[in-house]
Amino acid sequence: MGQVTIYLDRETEERMTASARQMNLSKSKWIARAIRDKLDDEWPEGVRELPGSWDDFPDAEELRAGSGSDARREPL
Repeated sequence: MGQVTIYLDRETEERMTASARQMNLSKSKWIARAIRDKLDDEWPEGVRELPGSWDDFPDAEELRAGSGSDARREPL
């Protein structure tokens, strides 16, 4: 297991310590979790479940219907 030394300003350390305490984690585990979360390249399960969860949300065609026509492009 690797070790890393970091330096935090007082406010950041206090906020991190309070959050770690609230989550019942050591500071080291809290930081490791924050780093893992930042490196995750997948959407969380809750986000992946969102598509289709709103029955009354308009589909793409409905959204485009009221937008009018596109502006003409300038010739190249």
